Amino acid sequence: MAGHPHPPPGPPHLAFSTGTMPPKERAAAWQRALSQCYVTVEAAIGAAPEAWSGSLTAHWTGTLRITADMSGPARVRRTPDSVAADGRTYVFARTQLEGSVRLVQDGRTAHLTPGALAFHDAARPFALALPEPQRAHVLTVPRQLLRVDDATLRDITAIPVTETSGASAALLLPLVHGLVREAADADSPYGSEELSRTVVGLLAALAAHLAAEADRPGAGWGQVSLLERIKTAAGARLGEPGLSPRALAEEHHISPRYLHKLFRAEGTTFGRWVLGRRLSECRAELERADRDHLPVAAVAARWGFSSPARFSDAFRAAYGEPPGRWRESARARQNSVGP
Repeated sequence: MAGHPHPPPGPPHLAFSTGTMPPKERAAAWQRALSQCYVTVEAAIGAAPEAWSGSLTAHWTGTLRITADMSGPARVRRTPDSVAADGRTYVFARTQLEGSVRLVQDGRTAHLTPGALAFHDAARPFALALPEPQRAHVLTVPRQLLRVDDATLRDITAIPVTETSGASAALLLPLVHGLVREAADADSPYGSEELSRTVVGLLAALAAHLAAEADRPGAGWGQVSLLERIKTAAGARLGEPGLSPRALAEEHHISPRYLHKLFRAEGTTFGRWVLGRRLSECRAELERADRDHLPVAAVAARWGFSSPARFSDAFRAAYGEPPGRWRESARARQNSVGP
């Protein structure tokens, strides 16, 4: 297909197997093969090397690459550093054939069982957990062929699509599965390319279906949902002085830059939001009579402030009084009300 160069017809673009490989070499070889076939990733096998096996067989079929991916238990991560170092920005559509896989990207987790499909994007971090022997077809698609913009693509990754996901999915998924099997096995280069164009068209239709679902009120698949997940995780760790946007971004498999963008969309920053939550928790604790025995510095430390002086300055700026005086005023108000 013009504009999309690909290797000439013939043998698979990549064929890899640990079959005759010494066990001690299998983990490192598997990571190299994954990085060559897909994009740069970190990988670890989940069983003793002598009991573990994996294979990849990749075919170019014109507009996309179809990879037969089979392995024992394993973990695969595309880290922010890998994204920065490796500029490949394909989109993957994973169709699970056997076993189960957990795919995490953009703050969502997709549990894929046989028959399910999910997209993930090489342009951002992702993680795959393969808890058992599994087999899948992984379709590597140039992102422009899906006909969705970057913001929409973020909203449709790591969402499992099954035949029960709606009328469109029930119609399109069986066609994808059947055509992928046929394209991967086709002997005719022309036939393979024609089939691959059809598969890409079906994938674009599935992406449009997911995008429409993501726009439904209450669907909870967009940026608001991701931001709420990040806030929940940060709220549970307010007492950690070293709480950082980078750690939370890695935990949710997004870049720190995108995390900051989510907070800016709400008219704030990550730092201001964390400070506000910490001050609010400290204020509530200072107002509790059963916490009178705790020094102000201990309350501050409990909620992640490593410097009592900075805590006092921030509290005064937010509430107009230093924390000790706020506690006294709260106690006076409570005593005036009586039991």
